[in-house]
Amino acid sequence: MQETAMLQDRVALVTAAGSGIGRAGAVAMAREGAFVVVTDLREDLAAGTLAEIEAAGGRGEARGLDMRDDAAVEAEIAHVAANHGRIDVLHSHAGIQIEGRAEDVTPAQMDAAWALNVRAHFVVARAVIPHMRAQGGGSVIVTASNSGCQYDRGMVSYATTKHAAVAMVKQMAADYAREKIRFNALCPGFVDTPFNAGFETQMGGRGALEAYVSETVPMGRWGEVADIAEGILYLASDRSSFVTGLALVIDGGEVL
Repeated sequence: MQETAMLQDRVALVTAAGSGIGRAGAVAMAREGAFVVVTDLREDLAAGTLAEIEAAGGRGEARGLDMRDDAAVEAEIAHVAANHGRIDVLHSHAGIQIEGRAEDVTPAQMDAAWALNVRAHFVVARAVIPHMRAQGGGSVIVTASNSGCQYDRGMVSYATTKHAAVAMVKQMAADYAREKIRFNALCPGFVDTPFNAGFETQMGGRGALEAYVSETVPMGRWGEVADIAEGILYLASDRSSFVTGLALVIDGGEVL
């Protein structure tokens, strides 16, 4: 007898799903039976993710979404709930990486990091809570970083905001556990995507970054987006039904 897909007929919304980890997670959830609403700042990239989902026989829709626009974020949650009747999984993935020590980062840059790495997650999570409450529960996954569980030299805005994101997730997990709304933080390490541009600059180029990964990560390699997608599936599905407030670190042992 064929095993039922992990997310059969559930509705998932993924932000910043146009590339990298966001795309991999969206495709993986669709593969496991979810209808995935794919959003990205660039609607063309969201459409590319949807094309990959549909090519594999999955279902979803693609929409442009600026996570810095509170009204647009709230409207997107309302759209999904109205059109699909529920939101079982929210993967809030948008973020920004700005390199530099305190003297190198301007207050405006710190504000930009806070806006995407913390505040945007708060706004979208706050908007989805009433819908998950009404349906009897749900899973909220916030992408933080293993930088939210350690301290990176020369990355003050990134480490600060990622620690804040992890703290916020734990607080919301405690506040809403009785309502069966689970909040967990996804904390990837070095995954070879364009998002690492800040670290590459801070370390002095691609070669130096490659050497750092090889020498510092105990497993001696980059993570792959597929590695992180497996963590997303776990947090999204009933396999983690007794898990909330977790910072799921997937980094080849870098934090050790």
